[in-house]
Amino acid sequence: MKKDLIILGIRGIPAKHGGFETFAEYLCKYLEKRDWNITVYCQEDGKGSIYESEWEGIKRIHIPVANQGPLGTIIFDFKSIIHSLKQNGVYLTLGYNTACFNILHRLFGKTNVINMDGIEWKRQKWGMVAKTWFWLNERFGCWFGNHLVADHPRIEDHLATRVSRNKITMIPYGAPNVASGDESILAVYGLEKNKYSIVIARPEPENSFLEIVSAFSKKKRDQKLVVLGTFTPESHPYHKAVMDAASDEVLFPGAIYDFEKVGALRLFSRFYIHGHQVGGTNPSLVEALGAGCAVIAHDNQFNRWVAANGAHYFSDIDALSAFFETDYLDDEFVSKRKEQSKQQFMERFQWDDILAQYETLLLKYTRN
Repeated sequence: MKKDLIILGIRGIPAKHGGFETFAEYLCKYLEKRDWNITVYCQEDGKGSIYESEWEGIKRIHIPVANQGPLGTIIFDFKSIIHSLKQNGVYLTLGYNTACFNILHRLFGKTNVINMDGIEWKRQKWGMVAKTWFWLNERFGCWFGNHLVADHPRIEDHLATRVSRNKITMIPYGAPNVASGDESILAVYGLEKNKYSIVIARPEPENSFLEIVSAFSKKKRDQKLVVLGTFTPESHPYHKAVMDAASDEVLFPGAIYDFEKVGALRLFSRFYIHGHQVGGTNPSLVEALGAGCAVIAHDNQFNRWVAANGAHYFSDIDALSAFFETDYLDDEFVSKRKEQSKQQFMERFQWDDILAQYETLLLKYTRN
């Protein structure tokens, strides 16, 4: 018999924005083949009436929102939750940023599984008002969700200080296994295989952009550092500081969303550099493991669980700069880290295994 799933909390599918959308796309395709009826709420820019469409057998409900930024997201989440109350099935909410509205699911007797994402209120980029909002909504998510998903063991530990551990299931993110790529893509960016390293993240302080770029730029490296992301130095002081710290060996090609291009840039790099200081299982780091990247990662409990022995860990600019002059140049060291990354990926982060864990959890709560 068909099972019903309603997905909330993302911009929509197919994925165009971030890790949650990518995960939702993979989950929808997986479950659609396994006799699930799936409804996904999608945020659209502009004004107009709510409308429906179908994408690869998946029902999409589009809600136009005129407002941009965080306010637009809050309005969309509220409207989608109100609209979703007429649906039947198990709900999967990705993120807790507007969990205060999920009380409506409780009041209407709906079953809601919430993926609690990272510890958003600890991020440096937020001011006190935003941090308070996220802190409160983390509590609301813990209270209003029928069950919680943690994407990392340390996130599970954190949530267990709020609710019973029996209410939490730890399921990390997955990534595709990238075994080949188009090396000719490198020429577009003036790169050569194994002669550059890459950073892929939002350019924010807690992602260590300034530390990474400053450490790399201390001396001439005869290597390139490719920094992917949207930089607006004319309006963002942190972005300006990062770009001002860069040597002429640091490249800023902007944000690249083409899967084939990003996959090739990862695959043929010397190292993938991951500066995230907070969060759980970061999708970009898992994708780097899936591409068999040797990894340089900020030294914290989140990254160590994900990358394990496939990474070299740094804590400050001087230590990272010293590494660029030593083991970074050792081909045997790099090759060993690449092997360890791929092994870690194969054991822990393959999509089929991750998606099967989600289906097992959702089946516990479906009423069909």
